[in-house]
Amino acid sequence: MIEIIIIVILISALLTFYRVIKGPTLFDRIAAADSIGIMFLLVLVLLSIYFQRQIFIDVAIVYALLLFVDVLIMAKFFGR
Repeated sequence: MIEIIIIVILISALLTFYRVIKGPTLFDRIAAADSIGIMFLLVLVLLSIYFQRQIFIDVAIVYALLLFVDVLIMAKFFGR
């Protein structure tokens, strides 16, 4: 069951990648790139459950922190 969920998330990430390339505005592209990052974060957590490895959760937490900092930096830079 987890395999199907991971495949669906990866397909939706590929569809979202279209918005990164063809986004009408820069902010749409940034939001799409952030949502792709969140989808891959979700895949990491699901892989942690599937393989029963705690280290994937630790990597996912660090990745989530980097995604959050990235969004803050882009909001500050493009907000001006």
